[in-house]
Amino acid sequence: MPDRLENIRRKLRFRSLRRGTKESDLVIGGFAEEKLHVLTEVQLAAFEALLDENDQDVLSWVIEMKAPPVEHDTDVLEMLRSFKSAL
Repeated sequence: MPDRLENIRRKLRFRSLRRGTKESDLVIGGFAEEKLHVLTEVQLAAFEALLDENDQDVLSWVIEMKAPPVEHDTDVLEMLRSFKSAL
């Protein structure tokens, strides 16, 4: 039986893969596929909070076109930036 964190990871993976734009699918979905398994519970919550935001806003924070709100300026956003740079 899957544990609670694994259920959270599955839900977030699903939400990450069909964002609506190709760029979001590549960055957010790709990040989820490669990194969700190593995120802590706190990091999973931060990632989920990002998924609740508009994709264009999240992408503008990832590419550092706009500064993120304080509540989203987390290590998870930094991990997304690093992931994007590696694409």
